[in-house]
Amino acid sequence: MFDGATLVYKYDGSFEGLMCCVFASYEHKEIPCDILPPEGQPGLFDILKTIETDHQKAQRVYDSIPIRISLEAQELVKLGFLTCTPQKERLIFLFLRLGYKVGGKVMGMLTDDNVHALQKAVRNLTCESHRYKGFVRFSIYNEALVAMIEPENFVLPLLAYHFSNRYPNEVFMIFDKTHKAALIHQAGRVEIVDVEEWELPELEEKEVEYRRLWQQFYKTIAIASRDNPRCRMNFMPKRFWKHLTEFYPEQKIRAGEAKEDKFQEKKLILGEQPMLPDRS
Repeated sequence: MFDGATLVYKYDGSFEGLMCCVFASYEHKEIPCDILPPEGQPGLFDILKTIETDHQKAQRVYDSIPIRISLEAQELVKLGFLTCTPQKERLIFLFLRLGYKVGGKVMGMLTDDNVHALQKAVRNLTCESHRYKGFVRFSIYNEALVAMIEPENFVLPLLAYHFSNRYPNEVFMIFDKTHKAALIHQAGRVEIVDVEEWELPELEEKEVEYRRLWQQFYKTIAIASRDNPRCRMNFMPKRFWKHLTEFYPEQKIRAGEAKEDKFQEKKLILGEQPMLPDRS
C-alpha cells in the first residue's frame, strides 16, 4: 500500500479516467494527495501511480453517484469536470468520498472547503456559458456560420444544446481558442472535436456588409444620454469584447487614436531636441 501523504495519481485527462481514479482509490484502500492530468508534474518526493482508463469501472462509479448520493451530485461532478478551477480533479474526488459517507446531504455542506469550492467553480462555469449564449457572434464563411470564443471554462458542451435548437437547419462551428476544440453542427448532428491550430479566413464581401449593417443597428438603437460604460462592463466584461462584432469599430478607432497620439508625442520630442551645431 502506498503512503497517502506522498501518493499521486496520474490519469489520461478524460472524465472516464477521473472516475477510474475514484474506483482505484476504493479498490486499493488508498487516498492520493493529488490527481494529475497528463501535463501535470509530480513533486520531487511524490510517488506517482498511473491509473489506466477502464470504461466499465468508470461507468460503475458514475452510475453509483445518483444511487448513493443524488442526481444533483452526479450533475455537479459532471459540470465540475468542465471548470477551469485549479485541482478540480482533487475537489471532485474528495466530494465523492464525502458524498459516499453522508449521502445526499453533502450538497448542502457548504462549510466543507471542497464542497464549497466545487460548487463555486460550477457556478462560474454556468454563468460563463449563459453569457456566451448571448455573446457568440457568427460570421459567414463559405455558406457556414463560424464563431470564435476564448472562454475560461470548457463551455462548448453547455452551448451545444442551445445553438443546435436555435439553428437546427444551419451548418455552424464554434471554435474554442482557449481549449483548442470546436463545436460542429451539420445535418442535425453535433460533435465536439479537438483542433490544434485554426485561424479565421479572410472576410467575404457579403460578410463585411452584414457586419456594417449590424454595427449601424447597434449605433442606431443606442441612447447616448444613457451611456454607462461601468454598468456595461459589469454585464459584459471586457474579455468578451474581442469577438463582438458591435465593438469592432470602437476597437479600431481606439487603436488608431493611440497610434496617432504616439506619433504626435514622438514628433513633439524630436521637435524639442536642439539642432546640431553648424560646422561650416
